[in-house]
Amino acid sequence: MLPYFPFEQDVFAMRLGVRALRPGEPLIEVEESHYAEELALKQSLLAESQHVRFAALPRTLAAQWEAVTELLPLMAHQHPRHFTLERTGDAWHWHNHLLGTRTRFIPGEADSLPHAPLDWLGRQVQEDLLLMDGTHEGLPLIAGQLCFPAGWCLEDKLSHPVLDIHATVPGFGEQLGGATVRLMRGLKSGRPVTRVNWGISVTPQLDLAPWTQPEWRHLRQEVTALNAGEKCYLRLERQTLSVLPASGTILFTIHTYRAPVATEVEDPERRRLLAGVLRTLPPETRDYKGLTAFLPQLIAWLEPGARS
Repeated sequence: MLPYFPFEQDVFAMRLGVRALRPGEPLIEVEESHYAEELALKQSLLAESQHVRFAALPRTLAAQWEAVTELLPLMAHQHPRHFTLERTGDAWHWHNHLLGTRTRFIPGEADSLPHAPLDWLGRQVQEDLLLMDGTHEGLPLIAGQLCFPAGWCLEDKLSHPVLDIHATVPGFGEQLGGATVRLMRGLKSGRPVTRVNWGISVTPQLDLAPWTQPEWRHLRQEVTALNAGEKCYLRLERQTLSVLPASGTILFTIHTYRAPVATEVEDPERRRLLAGVLRTLPPETRDYKGLTAFLPQLIAWLEPGARS
């Protein structure tokens, strides 16, 4: 089962659903059973098309380095079995036990890492990593490594304010836009927040960039009321927001989990909650989430006794 189930009521409601990270709750999550596979996939995607997987505006190097120097000590502290960090003078020595790699670098020295700082950092974690300018009006996206997107791409959003980035989300601006800006402007150093976003796909594929649709969209036509639980995948994004203290840059992390719907609704109460949410989705939200073609079949599969 996935570590999260975001449905607490049986009616769809657009809400931020944000809470503070609990004491001891890690900012970066390590899913050991998928770590090596997902990091290898990142490496492959970056090798094939780095220009659409990593991007950074000019003059963001300091913020990228700050993300590295803030995150690595935290990861070593929260996941000591997986990561070790040592310092010798100005040099940092990073040991990724899961990948079996060691990296020596000097923060601030561009040539001491094999990639741009944020790009290198993204190759250590399962999360996608994005940086927003927390000091600039509009909170624009200024850098990111995005390998596992759900229907969007980095180059379309880079330099855009946060509200523009979400402009295609039905109802976001009217219902959540103001609250989102207030939340991000109110972030405090050392007090990250988290939320879980959800979607349903017909593929377990992590990379759902727009240009991948020809690879899997035909699978929507294969969903029936008898097989929807196995053919449809619940896709969760565990997101965090934290502010980097020196620059005021906001670090946005996205850890994507997915599993067949059937494995996540074995409990009848969970099945009831998900069915209720899906039944009450506004048409424009169904379309935006890419559910319209197979939603009736999935709802029918979720009905009590439908699979007996």
